[in-house]
Amino acid sequence: MNTRTQPKPRTATPSAAPARPRTTQPMPVLPTAPEAPGWTHRILPATLRRGMAALGWWQNPTPQKPSGHLAQTLDVLRTYGWCQSLDVSPTGRMCIRGAQQLLEKTGHVTPTARERAVAYMQETLTDAGIQMSFFTWNDLPGQTFPTVEKLLVKAAYKARANGE
Repeated sequence: MNTRTQPKPRTATPSAAPARPRTTQPMPVLPTAPEAPGWTHRILPATLRRGMAALGWWQNPTPQKPSGHLAQTLDVLRTYGWCQSLDVSPTGRMCIRGAQQLLEKTGHVTPTARERAVAYMQETLTDAGIQMSFFTWNDLPGQTFPTVEKLLVKAAYKARANGE
């Protein structure tokens, strides 16, 4: 017979645990990055793709609003990698502007919605006291991807709050 007893697990009193704030609204589901466009999508001009779509031979993606475009831009950067000084690096990494160009070229955003998204990024930078264009800010020495992420997330939520 074993005379040892198992120690009781130690638990904290309920008042010792920090209270967690309850969220009343679920986080919105943001669009994800598109898959890498196939060779046909890269080679065929947009006008030809639109004509083929009109005939039912091609499926174009649904263009996103500015908030969705900013979320997709962030997802593209997470998927393909972030870089500075080049829109697209030789290894396929992209800066913010390069990711936006990819999304516009593949039909995931209209030029007007992209301009609105840029305006939200510029407004977010201005709120932080930065008076330069977003692509210049992206290329600053010492810039990191986490700060780029913060910019895109804040701009996306600002756009969403304005209904875009």
